[in-house]
Amino acid sequence: MRINTFILGAFLAAQGLTAAAQQVERPRLVVGIVVDQMRWDYLYRYYDRYEEGGFKRMLGEGFSCENTLISHLPSFTAVGHSTVYTGAVPAIHGITGNEWTDQLTGRKWYCTEDTAVQSVGGSAAAGEMSPRNLLASTITDELRLATNFRSKVVGVSLKDRAAILPAGHTANGAFWLDDSNGSFITSTYYMPELPDWVTRFNRRKEPQQLISKSWETLYPMKTYVQSSGDNVNWEGTFSGEDAPVFPHKMKDIYKKDPVSLRATPYGNTLTLDFAEAAVNGYDLGSGNATDFLTINCASTDYVGHKYGPNSIEVEDTYLRLDKDLSSFFRFLDKKVGKGNYLVFLTADHGAAHSVGFMQEHNIPAGFVQDKRILTELNALLAERFGVNKLVRSLMNYHVNYNLDEIASAKLDYDHVRKETVKFLLKQPGVQFAADIENIGNSPVPEPIKSMIINGYNPNRCGSVMIVPKPGWFQGFEKGTTHGNWNPTDIHIPLVFMGWHVKHGASNKTVHMTDIAATLAAMLHIQMPNGCVGEPILPVLGQ
Repeated sequence: MRINTFILGAFLAAQGLTAAAQQVERPRLVVGIVVDQMRWDYLYRYYDRYEEGGFKRMLGEGFSCENTLISHLPSFTAVGHSTVYTGAVPAIHGITGNEWTDQLTGRKWYCTEDTAVQSVGGSAAAGEMSPRNLLASTITDELRLATNFRSKVVGVSLKDRAAILPAGHTANGAFWLDDSNGSFITSTYYMPELPDWVTRFNRRKEPQQLISKSWETLYPMKTYVQSSGDNVNWEGTFSGEDAPVFPHKMKDIYKKDPVSLRATPYGNTLTLDFAEAAVNGYDLGSGNATDFLTINCASTDYVGHKYGPNSIEVEDTYLRLDKDLSSFFRFLDKKVGKGNYLVFLTADHGAAHSVGFMQEHNIPAGFVQDKRILTELNALLAERFGVNKLVRSLMNYHVNYNLDEIASAKLDYDHVRKETVKFLLKQPGVQFAADIENIGNSPVPEPIKSMIINGYNPNRCGSVMIVPKPGWFQGFEKGTTHGNWNPTDIHIPLVFMGWHVKHGASNKTVHMTDIAATLAAMLHIQMPNGCVGEPILPVLGQ
């Protein structure tokens, strides 16, 4: 009997050791790449000119979700990054714009501002940042939680918000560029001083090296057949330039305007070089737990804003980014091992065609004149209700009211909103004006109505929203912008490649909120706590 007990105990112990030795199968490293302002059609607009190792490799080896849509308004940078990584809509995760107006106090907030922390490695203004305004967990947070914080998470971008929000609340580090010193910095939210590898990288003065020569086209100008001419009226210029033409003499421009680096392809090169340094510096993908690197290639956004989607500058930027991605994937192949890492590429939003471009080709387009509308709306409401400046701002296409004034004057808030809607519907370029608190009775059609609801956080959004006509937006005459419900703004790329991803493509509609849910399923971890998305089954091979 004693022998049998011994044998049984030994057997159970052996089984326990075997079970302990078995681990959940996960990739060594997940890399999330968000290409800022990348419209879905850019995958194919320049396809013939891409080399084999970049976008073509992703499409040729990976799985492409060809009809990935944003399901919220407005479609802005901080909102998109937050939605990608939380799987939540702005109504839930709270990042309703790059900035917003607090509806109770009237205070204007930047999405990642945090005066409770200090800058590390840069100026105070550039470094007082954290993810504290993000109300939900991210997929990167959930990975850290699932591995009892053994997983390492790092966020990288030129933009503070695009490094901080994807990396989440529990990241090992988030790093962004301080234009004042040309260095990557962080804040005391993450660490008291920069890691040695970041200091070494900054000492290389790579921004100055990259910008030391003129921005010439990568190929002969005449080969840029997908773009408008090199000098058109709707393109912007760098400070000191007489016309938006190549070559852009960046060395001279950068000396006077350090921010100018961002609006060149070299900003993406810098970002991916720093991402490689982060992989080496944190030894990502080499441990027993899955690591996660979030990357935002932001220069595509700056170039797009300045020149518009049909410019040679945008085409050249994507051709150069393609080469940079190819180099980065080769680096990961060598460092982590091909098949050992999972990468996904998407965008935070797209971009509208420049108004001037559309008008030249007889397609309806124009500008919603928000400054004029604000002035005239306040004048109308003052006449109707006897109170001046009832509207604080028209931010993020929302009408932000002075709620204190409305309350102290004992005004009928419903009546104020109704008068606002009537006024807005008469304005050039306005398709709909939605009273969000009465959205059920609004004539706004789906899916726009749901997108408005998904983007509405009552503490951070005004209660009336402007929806422009197709081709219209709040912006400037030069370049372009984004923010609306139109396919140009909300149809984004989504391609998965690498670990356990089978080659394929699907035109079934999926949404930005589905990305985090899909990653959670692949990693066998909990979805973020505000996630409303669903796993994309074809990506999972189901």
